Amino acid sequence: MSACSRVVWGGILVAAAGVGVAGWSVVRHGVSVRDEPTAIEVVLARWMRHLAIPRRARETKNPVPATPEVLAEAREHFADHCASCHGNDGRGRTEMGRNLYPKAPDMTLAETQRLSDGEIFFIVENGIRLTGMPAWGEGTAHSTLESWGLVHFIRHLPELAPEELEAMKEMNPRSKHELDEEQAERGFLEGSAPPPHAH
Repeated sequence: MSACSRVVWGGILVAAAGVGVAGWSVVRHGVSVRDEPTAIEVVLARWMRHLAIPRRARETKNPVPATPEVLAEAREHFADHCASCHGNDGRGRTEMGRNLYPKAPDMTLAETQRLSDGEIFFIVENGIRLTGMPAWGEGTAHSTLESWGLVHFIRHLPELAPEELEAMKEMNPRSKHELDEEQAERGFLEGSAPPPHAH
C-alpha cells in the first residue's frame, strides 16, 4: 500500500471514529453545548485540524515584520473583530466564548502558542468547520496582511500589558444600548438633564 493510500485510509478511519464518538456523545448527552468535549473528541479534533491544514501552509513563515505599528493595528483589529469570543486577553472567558462548543480556547496556552505561524494564519483565514471559528480571509492583499499581523498579536497575548488591555476596551464593539448610555452620561456631565429612565 502506497504512502498516499495509507494517509487516505487513515483519514477515513479517523473520520469514522470521529463520527462514532460524536454520535455516542449526542446519544449520551443530547445536543447541549454546555458539556466539555471528551478527551477523545479533543484529540481527534486536533488531529483532524492538523491534517486539514496543508503541509505547505503549516510551514509558511510570517512574511510581515513584528513592528510596533503592525502590533498596534493587530491589537485594534483583534479588539474589534475577535474579542467578543476570545476576550481582549485571548483567554476566551467571554459570554460568547464560554457558550461555544468547543469553547473558545485560551490562546495564551501552549495548545495555541506551539502552532506554527502558518497554522495560525490558516485558521484565521479559513476558520474551522463545526466550531464557532469563522473564516476571516477575504482573499485580498489587505486582509492577508491583517491576518499575518494577527498572528504576531496572538503570539504577543501571553505578555499583554495592563495598559494594552485598557486601551482595547475602547476599541471593543458597543451595542446601541451601551452607546445610548454613554451619550446620556456625557450629556449629564456637560449639564444636560438626565434621561427619564435614569436613576
